[in-house]
Amino acid sequence: MKVLIIGATGTLGRQVVRRCLDQGHDVRCLVRTPRKAGFLQGWGGELVQGDLLQAESLDRALEGCEAVIDAATTRVDSEQSVYAVDWDGKLNLFRRMEAAGVQRLVFHSILKASEHRAVPLMDIKCCTEELLRHADFQATILQAAGFMQGLISQFAIPVLDRQNVWVSGSSSSTIAYMNTQDVARFAVAALERPETVGGSFPTVGPKAWTSTEVIQLCETLTKKEARVLKASPFIIKVLRTVVSAFEAGLNVDDRLAFAEVGSSGACLDATMEESYRAFGLDPADTTTLETYLTEYYDTIIRRLRHMQADLSKEDRKRLPF
Repeated sequence: MKVLIIGATGTLGRQVVRRCLDQGHDVRCLVRTPRKAGFLQGWGGELVQGDLLQAESLDRALEGCEAVIDAATTRVDSEQSVYAVDWDGKLNLFRRMEAAGVQRLVFHSILKASEHRAVPLMDIKCCTEELLRHADFQATILQAAGFMQGLISQFAIPVLDRQNVWVSGSSSSTIAYMNTQDVARFAVAALERPETVGGSFPTVGPKAWTSTEVIQLCETLTKKEARVLKASPFIIKVLRTVVSAFEAGLNVDDRLAFAEVGSSGACLDATMEESYRAFGLDPADTTTLETYLTEYYDTIIRRLRHMQADLSKEDRKRLPF
């Protein structure tokens, strides 16, 4: 099957590309800057330059494709607003898919988006899900809670490197993080499972974690004590008010809105029995957070030890072991 992947250079998108190729699909990747996406071509993917906000480029990308996997969302450092990319851009995609006669779509959304519509991205995901339910596409919607990869910069590296770890002052929310490699397994499996068409399925990890529990796990694995700094929900609200007054701060405001969800006591978790059954996947193959972080720390410390011989005495003192 020839598959067009949107957001192929992202954390999730690149795993979808690899999984598609491993499963024998013919993969085309929509990329804005081909020179930055050469690794996808090296894996065996075809690159086509385009942009969700440029409808004519989507026509070229969709030519000859039988399905689309949408793994794109607005980057934190993007100059464009979340409404431009995740709403206007996706509307462009859906219109061009209709014109090209491409009906099969796998769309990545956010778990419980309808319960947190004050968050711009979750509001857009909720509206998009509703649109797809009433459209003529053969769509499968995957609802993620959070990716394990995001925990590396947020918790794993700061704990290992004795940096400050910022958490909400009332971080009671629990999130069932999933490895993007496992999310990609669901996305690609959907292409061969017609029973998933028209359905919405959670794609979450085996266990929901609070920020405190994730930090404690990092401390156990590194044998280091984290330097935890807490930001009160009031401060987060004040920062949202300030940055939302400036157009350049709109995407920062969106991320702060996510932080408010994290301090609200929300539980981003769901049962996965139906998802595993519908996609024909084995839950025993899903990565646990303990395994993921253990492998990460083993890898990074092994690399640092290999580098140690080439460092000066002063530089060696800065190593986190």
